[in-house]
Amino acid sequence: MTAAMTGTPEAAPDKPLYRILLIEDDQGDALLVEELLYDTGLRFELTTRTTLAEARTELADLPIDCVLLDLHLPDVAGIDAVAAVRNLAPHTAVIVLTGLSEAQAGTEAMAAGAQDYLVKGKVEADLLHRTVRYAVYRSRTERASAEAQAVRLRAEENARLERGLLPQPILDTSTVKVTSRYLPGAAMTLLGGDFLDVVEGDDGLLHAVVGDVSGHGPDAAALGVCLRIAWRSLILGGHRGDDLLHLMERILIAERGSQQLFATCTLLTLDQDAATATLHLAGHHEPLLTTAEGTRELIAAHGIALGIVPELRSWPPTVIPLPAAGALTLYTDGLTEGHNGAHGERLGVEGLLALIENLPQTDPAVHIDLLIKETHALNAGRHSDDLAVLRLDWDGLFGRA
Repeated sequence: MTAAMTGTPEAAPDKPLYRILLIEDDQGDALLVEELLYDTGLRFELTTRTTLAEARTELADLPIDCVLLDLHLPDVAGIDAVAAVRNLAPHTAVIVLTGLSEAQAGTEAMAAGAQDYLVKGKVEADLLHRTVRYAVYRSRTERASAEAQAVRLRAEENARLERGLLPQPILDTSTVKVTSRYLPGAAMTLLGGDFLDVVEGDDGLLHAVVGDVSGHGPDAAALGVCLRIAWRSLILGGHRGDDLLHLMERILIAERGSQQLFATCTLLTLDQDAATATLHLAGHHEPLLTTAEGTRELIAAHGIALGIVPELRSWPPTVIPLPAAGALTLYTDGLTEGHNGAHGERLGVEGLLALIENLPQTDPAVHIDLLIKETHALNAGRHSDDLAVLRLDWDGLFGRA
């Protein structure tokens, strides 16, 4: 039996609406509760079910504010009934209905998670009015507190992951300016598997990586952290090029376990004396080169993503001559896979270059922030991929040898 009602004439439309689920197998008691609700002056919608099994659908699918629960149902009784309802709807107020001889039952029900209890036969309209209002208020307060706690824990977890995914660059003699940004794909979500890093090796070369583990959430993020740390350790250990990528792939396969995760990445070695950048692309796209003439995408040989065909080991190098002043931008596809305005097509590299062309020439950090802001504005929240951007700027430092 389901009824939608607005209570007495005093229940004006501007009053809060209470969506109430009554679980009661006695038709007489159910009718009394319904009549009392009319007398409370509350604005309410009432749904009545006779068993917990029948109430499951409402608890799962409907936005219920308050459950009025009889403790003696055909399929469950006592505090087991309270526990079952709390499991089905942990943030919904529960008010237990007890008999005259069950004084202890109400207290036990509250200990099991009910907000309050009422004794059948001793309930008046004013008491029911106050009980429903206060129970819903307490339940909403508890829910808000739980959500705030979840937000805090998620922020702490994101901070820990971010420290692993966004390390401090290791720069000794290099004067290349490093700017990086990392954004999760959606508000309040865990960071994903995008990662980046910059290290100056003992050979005086500047090494950089930007990568993207397939998937989102803690598993992808953990694997991204693992690959980022592995890359830094291997670089400092003297590994380079396809040898470095082979070792990273072995680590990925060992760490991903049964999950069929893979990773794409771009490796960049910047030689300031030779004025060159050496690229290795493992399933990833080319960086952007910015000079006084504008910004363009570099042309480089492509290799296979890590973890797809481990025995292939094909990551050919590409050496790019660099101007005396300029910038290289490495990024993950969260920057280009969003939509390009209202027409629905993907932004892509061409759209990204058009955006960059229209941005003012300014500080690198401001420039990246403006670019991300513009891509998000065009996308209008329709795409939720993670985003990592790494920009390396130099001015008059090359060709010294």
